[in-house]
Amino acid sequence: MEIKIKIDKRNKQAKGFYEYLKTLPFIELEETRYNKKTEKAIKEAKSGKASKISLADFRKQIL
Repeated sequence: MEIKIKIDKRNKQAKGFYEYLKTLPFIELEETRYNKKTEKAIKEAKSGKASKISLADFRKQIL
């Protein structure tokens, strides 16, 4: 069984709860550093799905 919980670690009680969860042997915590779109882009770049372009070419695309 898998349960997903979002914890706002800026709250003192929530941070304490998070620290407690980390001590439990049957709990696996998965933290994301960025939002979902950014995480997806990072995974694509690491897997080779992204391509390299020069800065000049990039500027032409966005302007």
